[in-house]
Amino acid sequence: MRNLIQPEPLQTSALAAHEQLDGGALPDAPSGLRNLIRESWQRSVSFKADPDNPAAPLALDRDELEDYRSQHPLAAIMPVINKLLVQPSHDSGLLVAVGDEVGRLLWVEGDPALQRRAEGMMFVPGADWSEATVGTSAPGTALALGRGIQIAGAEHYQRAVHAWSCTAVPFHDPDSGAVLGVVDITGTATAVAPHTLSLVEATVAAAQAQLRVERLQLAAGLAGRPVRRRAASSAARAPGAGAKEGSLYRNSLQLLGRDQALLSLEGKTVALSARHSEILALLSTHPDGLSAEELTVLLYPGEGSAITLRAEMVRLRKVLQQLNPDAVPGSRPYRLPVDVVPDSGQVLSCLQRGAHRIALEIYRGAVLPRSEAPGIVELRDRVSSLLREAVLTDGSAESLLRYAELPEARDDVGVRRAALRLLPARSPKRAAVVADLERLEAELRA
Repeated sequence: MRNLIQPEPLQTSALAAHEQLDGGALPDAPSGLRNLIRESWQRSVSFKADPDNPAAPLALDRDELEDYRSQHPLAAIMPVINKLLVQPSHDSGLLVAVGDEVGRLLWVEGDPALQRRAEGMMFVPGADWSEATVGTSAPGTALALGRGIQIAGAEHYQRAVHAWSCTAVPFHDPDSGAVLGVVDITGTATAVAPHTLSLVEATVAAAQAQLRVERLQLAAGLAGRPVRRRAASSAARAPGAGAKEGSLYRNSLQLLGRDQALLSLEGKTVALSARHSEILALLSTHPDGLSAEELTVLLYPGEGSAITLRAEMVRLRKVLQQLNPDAVPGSRPYRLPVDVVPDSGQVLSCLQRGAHRIALEIYRGAVLPRSEAPGIVELRDRVSSLLREAVLTDGSAESLLRYAELPEARDDVGVRRAALRLLPARSPKRAAVVADLERLEAELRA
């Protein structure tokens, strides 16, 4: 709903529906609620969220919060959020909150007096505002639905939040599309005005574009070359600047966790064949080019054939010609005439500057996992081993557990033992780690 939420009829209906909540049970069809609110309340009941809880629980203490958010991908876009949302909100009776992908608030900024009031319901950094914990709220429900929403007053599942209204929009990874977090505006009726949703959506689009720019610059810096891009479209443009919000010149190659790479050139994307995926992966990581002999050695296990390579290059050029004639590789040496940024390069760049949590966010699995091309095997092993080493050396328990979910870490005893050493004695996550270790040890004994 993009219109201002009309307070009186909807609030009256929502308050009446709250009276039907009995011991956390919800009638089959509470009257007067918007469909998205009714469905969210039903999820809240299934999660056993308590509408009478006076405050959200604290999920991250101060030390955990500082460490976690300093390496979270959204830390890179906070200057954009600060400029477009936080600074204008200081005297406007609004709060701006940014949370992670599971609903934990990482930053809460804005009107100082409102911040003090919000502390009463634990709308503070480190608090868990997911649907599973507090029920219906803009941050948690936006994450549950994967789209921007507005929640007014008594539409909140928790009665302690009925004096507040809020608008929230999920933040998606600009490369993979995965949800990285949520941006929220909280306050009075102004927080659910129609322009508020548009403002938050535009801010998120600008911040996503800025994250793309930073990743591109990191990858180019790793390769030791300047970012090659068109002056007018190289960064996020503000709404009304004559381009789509968040438009960005970008050539990228997605290799991680894929048997067939996705190539994006000038906004056009194509899935490549396995062999073309290997060729472009090798050329994108060798910007100075490769001779036919060098590329053959990196591409074919055993004895390769230059004739076979030339035939593959002819087919690859036809594919690229349709996408962007300027991107057709040259020969002698084989070289890409435009910068194509592989996601594996983004991971390596992040690891080089110690940002292993951002690297984990980008990493979706091994580089072209089924490829047997010697150059790809070397790249795959390098990316995987450096990521594992970084997580083991500097990672928190949370980073270790996230890494352990990767297919390549399914049987990694060392990562699980490291996580167990870092988890607090009373952490509920310890049981799953211990069970995994027992499984692995049993398999080794068998």
